[in-house]
Amino acid sequence: MMELERINDLCQKLAMGTLATHLAHSTEEAARKDWSYHEFFEHVLRAELHERQERSRVQLTKTAGFPTIKTLEQYDFTFATGAPKSLINELNSLTFIERAENIVLLGPSGVGKTHLAIALGYKATQSGIKTRFVSAADLMLQLASTHRHGRLKEYLRRAIQAPKLLIIDELGYLPFSREEASHFFQVIAQRYEHGSVVITSNLPFAQWDTALAGDATMTAAMLDRLLHHAHIAMITGESFRLRERKKAGIKLPPAKSAAKVGQN
Repeated sequence: MMELERINDLCQKLAMGTLATHLAHSTEEAARKDWSYHEFFEHVLRAELHERQERSRVQLTKTAGFPTIKTLEQYDFTFATGAPKSLINELNSLTFIERAENIVLLGPSGVGKTHLAIALGYKATQSGIKTRFVSAADLMLQLASTHRHGRLKEYLRRAIQAPKLLIIDELGYLPFSREEASHFFQVIAQRYEHGSVVITSNLPFAQWDTALAGDATMTAAMLDRLLHHAHIAMITGESFRLRERKKAGIKLPPAKSAAKVGQN
């Protein structure tokens, strides 16, 4: 008994809590199955490693900032017929992160761009990859706040450069001021060839300057860096949310005419 207590104390000092918790059970199992010393040692070390990896996955998911958890298996490709399934399945291997490549998901509201971005981010956290999810609007608020308080450089290092995968959701829904556009350019420039970025947007590239303070030159320079090593997924189709509203019998407002849509 004293021997087990001493081993348990050593495990606690070495931060091997799983080994300490399951030691008695593991020794009984080893005796029952007639394991060699090496087999027993491998068993307890694997249990410790598994528990540490699980704690890491939970922590990475918690700190990523996902608004909800989505997986690729939950994505309805039968409804989103305009989604490039083969490309998205290929991206789900996460090799784009190893190569510091980017992903841009383009399409109208409601076709599942955010779902796909979260699914890729969640898969990354479950693979032990540090990930950060943030909406474009929240990112601008954080950049502006840290800039005002003289902590922009620290924020860029900690929140922008540190994650291996940075997901920026809903670019283009709210236009940026000139200062915000400049900050956004810094984000893309600092991650260029150093870390992967996933961006979702309802705007085609030709209209991105309208979201970036109308600065066509800066937008072109930013796109040059973003798209140099990038996978672009154009997603078309009806909104998932509108479909659910129709199913529920909620009356929708009349659609804009084709002429007006073309003017927007």
